[in-house]
Amino acid sequence: MTVFHHAAYQDHEQVLFCSDPSVGLRAIIAIHSTALGPAAGGCRMHPYANEDDALADVLRLSQGMSYKNAVAGLPLGGGKCVIIADPTTPHKADLLRAFSAHVQALHGRYWTAIDVGVGPEDADVLAEGCDYVFARASAYEPGFNPSFFTSRGGFVGLRAVAEFLWGSDDLRGRRFAIQGLGQTGGDLARQLFEAGAELVVSDVCEERVRDAVSRYRATPLDPEAIHAAAVDVFVPCALGGVISDETLLEIQARAVCGLANNQLVEPRHGAELARRGIAYVPDYVVNAGGMMGASTAILNDLTREQALVRIDGLFDTILSILEEAKASGRPSSDVADARAEQRIARGRAT
Repeated sequence: MTVFHHAAYQDHEQVLFCSDPSVGLRAIIAIHSTALGPAAGGCRMHPYANEDDALADVLRLSQGMSYKNAVAGLPLGGGKCVIIADPTTPHKADLLRAFSAHVQALHGRYWTAIDVGVGPEDADVLAEGCDYVFARASAYEPGFNPSFFTSRGGFVGLRAVAEFLWGSDDLRGRRFAIQGLGQTGGDLARQLFEAGAELVVSDVCEERVRDAVSRYRATPLDPEAIHAAAVDVFVPCALGGVISDETLLEIQARAVCGLANNQLVEPRHGAELARRGIAYVPDYVVNAGGMMGASTAILNDLTREQALVRIDGLFDTILSILEEAKASGRPSSDVADARAEQRIARGRAT
């Protein structure tokens, strides 16, 4: 199968396969659109089973970044990159340094950042030889993790869901099932607990689960079963592909709203959620807080304080998407996609 005939290829502007045999680098950069500005999106390091899986992931993720930046109102296009490797490898820094040369060669057409398997300290390694890296640890005060921007957006999104479902954004007593307690999911759990919510949690890392049980009086559940928990909202914060033909039939929550990318295995699953009366916040909308906050490195005229105000504005964006979907009878995923596509089309026309 060629890239042009790949199911996830959606008129991407550029797809680059990157290699450096001296360190065993195999990576892919996908630039979906630069209609609104330079493409921006994180660098994911994951031990994909094969190159086809990596290509499918980077194509879908890069399109999601175009839509995310468009709906968020940012003057940025969408791109993503994946490095095919285990992020725990002792040669991680060598891979990052080798890969950064490929990003630098694009001269700002694509900016990269943190993602699964690549943290803020890793972004600093990328930046040793590349001018187009944001969300670096050195860009913030000690102890601050830019993933907080993403988790803050997730919390704002869950408040909007509560407003839509119950007419109040008060989360006290509401039950949330969080799948994935990494940097964003873990911080989101903290915010929900401090807001008085009840938590059901899962993660492949047992230590993270034990910590959440201890800190937030959470109820632990198996990662393979948490989507079916009897809760108010299911909150996917791990890897994508969690909403499938099988899991859809088991979801008991009234809403799905989480920070994981590519939650729908296929676009039609958004329509199926709507048919079953489950409110769904498209992942690229609710996790846009990360780009809104960290992109201050690209958008030099935007301060962190202004970025936080923008993140809090996701409340109105998400609520309006859910309300438009309800009024029109269309899936919320279609409503959000249409908004993104309209803004990108306007960018291409100018």
